[in-house]
Amino acid sequence: MLNFLGFCCPLLLAATGALFSEYTGCLALFMDGLVSFAGFLTYAFTVTTGSVILGTGLCALTCIALCLLFAFIVEKTHANYFIAAIAINLLFSSFTSLFSWLIFGTRGVLTTSAFLFSLVSANITTVIITIILIAAAILYLKKTKGGIYFRITGSNADVLLVRGVSPGIYRIASWGVAALFACFAGSFLAVRISSFVPNLASGKGWLALAAVFMGKRKLPLIALYALIFCAVDFAALYIQSFIPAIPSSVVLALPYIVTLGLVVIRK
Repeated sequence: MLNFLGFCCPLLLAATGALFSEYTGCLALFMDGLVSFAGFLTYAFTVTTGSVILGTGLCALTCIALCLLFAFIVEKTHANYFIAAIAINLLFSSFTSLFSWLIFGTRGVLTTSAFLFSLVSANITTVIITIILIAAAILYLKKTKGGIYFRITGSNADVLLVRGVSPGIYRIASWGVAALFACFAGSFLAVRISSFVPNLASGKGWLALAAVFMGKRKLPLIALYALIFCAVDFAALYIQSFIPAIPSSVVLALPYIVTLGLVVIRK
């Protein structure tokens, strides 16, 4: 059970971060690329500093700074957030490959004894931090003025303008929040397997966006869909042991097949 909960946490975090950007009308379509990049940064900073806490912290600062910078540029140039986010997703994927080659001399799997963790400890830490972050997000969105402003930026920006508040600030900030949650999602994925592998996110960023879309901006529903996706993904890891005849390509595609089916049913 603990292993399953730890497995679910990265997707839950990514979906929560994406929700902030959805509220502001500039959905963070870069989540998948950023989650993988965050996993790489966590590995690189941890190996360099010798501390996973410091490594995760530096990863968070880097990811947030980059996303705030990108959002600021998009906002000030009046560019299309949708197109910009897709381009940034590709950029993060390129960053991962480039820096892996420059720093470690390979674009493949990265592993070392300096980045080795107990799976039980990783799961416990992951679950605790995820609960804290999601609880904080719920309280902020529901109980604070800033949270209310986030929730109406995309749908009622004129209300903010009347109150003398710039909607652009919340659009920019939403990418920063998305980056924070994506950072922890990527960090937890890397720590759980005690290594970094290319395409670490494995589509979890896209599944997070699907959960936000299907959950109709309601965090409990978003969490429910995220758990369903994770349950299917988790089962896919073991299904070939019981049914060897199933092609591996079908097993890999199973979470996305289920997602597509749920989208059709939901509509």
